[in-house]
Amino acid sequence: MSSFRLLARRTAPALRRFSTETPVAGKNAYLANLEAVGHHAAETTELWRKISNYVCLPAIAVCGAWVYNLEMEHKAHIEHEKAENDGQYPFPPAYEYLSMRRKPFPWGPNSLFFNAEVR
Repeated sequence: MSSFRLLARRTAPALRRFSTETPVAGKNAYLANLEAVGHHAAETTELWRKISNYVCLPAIAVCGAWVYNLEMEHKAHIEHEKAENDGQYPFPPAYEYLSMRRKPFPWGPNSLFFNAEVR
C-alpha cells in the first residue's frame, strides 16, 4: 500500500501551494479579481473627482452668486423702507393672534433672538 501512495504522490499534480509560491498558469482567479476590483476603484474615483470638480463646484458658485444677488435686493428693499419711515424700520401690524404669550419671557418682552434693527 505504501508503494501505491508514493506513486500517486509523484504522478498527481501538487494540490497544495504555499503563499510564497508563484501561480503555475499565470494568475489565479483571486489575484485577477483583486486586480479588477482595484482597476474599478481607480476608475470610480476618477469619475467622482471629475463630477466634483466640473459639476458640483460650478453649481455651488452659481448658487452662491444667485443668493448674493437676492440678499442684496433684500438689503436694498429694507434700506428703502427705512428711508420712507424717517430712518426707522416700520413696526409690523399688531395682530392679536401674533405673539400670544400667557406669561412673560424670563429675559424680557421680546423673543430670545430679537434684533432691534430688523424686528
